[in-house]
Amino acid sequence: MNKDIQIYHDALLEEDRAICDALFGVISEGLPDAENKIWHRHPVWFLDGNPIVGYHKLKSCVRLLFWSGQSFDEPCLHPEGSFRAAEARYTAADEINVKDLKRWLKKSKKIQWDYKNIVKRKGVLERLV
Repeated sequence: MNKDIQIYHDALLEEDRAICDALFGVISEGLPDAENKIWHRHPVWFLDGNPIVGYHKLKSCVRLLFWSGQSFDEPCLHPEGSFRAAEARYTAADEINVKDLKRWLKKSKKIQWDYKNIVKRKGVLERLV
């Protein structure tokens, strides 16, 4: 875990840290070639500069966000925002279904929308893979 993500985790309450530690482990294992860093104040994984997945503490939960998640056709991921993102929310580490998360991570490598160039394309998303 890089130091910036460790600082993020260390600032969390114990139960929230347990959720984030669990997510970090599964995501890092599932996306071993992805760059991870703090982006917009929370941990995010990138493939070729394109954001794939991240998580952050909200007031009442930890939100896991897949930037292209609406295209995964997964009932446990819920639409978020006006683009292609989808989320899952957790209030305890034991709520994380690791089997589902691993499947979502596999899909995140195969199904990507080009968020890296969204500004250049004036808000238009194009499918990469």
